Amino acid sequence: MPPTPTPPPSVAVINGEYITIAEFEAELARYKAAQTGLGNTVSEEEANRIVLEDLIAQVLLSQAAREENFEVTESDLQSRIDALASQLGSADALAQWQSAHGYDDASFRFALKRSIEAAWMRDKIIADVPASMEQIHLRQILTYNEADAQAALQELNAGADFDELAARYDPVTRGELGWVPQGYLLDAGADEAVFALQAGEMSGIVATQAGFHIFKAVERGEHPLSPDALLTVQELALQKWLAARRAESDITLTP
Repeated sequence: MPPTPTPPPSVAVINGEYITIAEFEAELARYKAAQTGLGNTVSEEEANRIVLEDLIAQVLLSQAAREENFEVTESDLQSRIDALASQLGSADALAQWQSAHGYDDASFRFALKRSIEAAWMRDKIIADVPASMEQIHLRQILTYNEADAQAALQELNAGADFDELAARYDPVTRGELGWVPQGYLLDAGADEAVFALQAGEMSGIVATQAGFHIFKAVERGEHPLSPDALLTVQELALQKWLAARRAESDITLTP
């Protein structure tokens, strides 16, 4: 029998594909340098977790890209390497960067190929998000303590005008939140309360980290996504895809 190839020292195996320790440490060094540059302090444990999760996501995306018959040719890869060398000033500078981050030429080409595949698949998932979807045109009364929210609710129940009350609590925005798609509100409880409303209906008091809200659905229907909402929905689509893909994958973390 031929000898079994020795698996490379790795931090994880995803559907039979290794994330090597060298690759993980290179990404970790890049992540830490970026956070330091931004003035952020991240614990060692948190940095390790974030980088490992990002690499697992990249592998899952790149595997899906290959299943979709996306192919990175040698000339594509060489063009990308030439562009990186040009950015750094020379091929020698790129070779020094690779060496400093624990890559040899083969492992660097492999990591770069995987990142190109992952980016293609990410773009494909995002491109499938529609530019228009069911949304709610939303207004809110926002207070910072529950007593004020209860008082506002009593006024509304006694026949006070919602818009006038919203403007009293926030003269700048007058409570206007615009059109929001499902998942756009960062608080799951608020999102659920809002999307239980039909046009013209009002929620009860909804507590979130931002304060105490009373929401009103002004209109509900198909509406184009705002640029900000589109980014949020695209990110949600990507996270949903990754969660589903991860659930059906064989992922082993190496201690």
